[in-house]
Amino acid sequence: MRGFLPHPDDVPVELTLRSSPSLFRQRLHTISLGGIACNHPRAYRRGMAVEMIIPSLGENARYPGYVAWCQKQAQGYRVGIAFVDEQALFGARMSEQVCQIQHYCQQHAGDEAEDIDLQALAQEWIAQHANEFSEASLEANRVLQPHLLPL
Repeated sequence: MRGFLPHPDDVPVELTLRSSPSLFRQRLHTISLGGIACNHPRAYRRGMAVEMIIPSLGENARYPGYVAWCQKQAQGYRVGIAFVDEQALFGARMSEQVCQIQHYCQQHAGDEAEDIDLQALAQEWIAQHANEFSEASLEANRVLQPHLLPL
């Protein structure tokens, strides 16, 4: 199973159940192309079919996946959403870059929003972090957390 990109907490994400059948844990482990890790108030079982929705990116920011792992946090859960379809993974990774840029701009804008050049901040983020979202980078830096993976 490949690495999971962390979704920024200040960009809302929704998870909804899909009518697709769940995947067995071992099958999910062997076919996952990678995924997104996000905080969520609800727990999900591994293998459940879900749709990850990012409302701030519009109606088309919907990505079908499966719960790869779910870990209890101090408040809520950290959920790893695995993608088994290359198109869904590509769309989710591109959306995550936009979310990270939004997060970066929000961090740097503060109360001086009218004086901040958002385009320059976006280009700064891209120069510093875009390579982290490449396929080669995800494969090279894959995050395997044995206590979260199916046995």
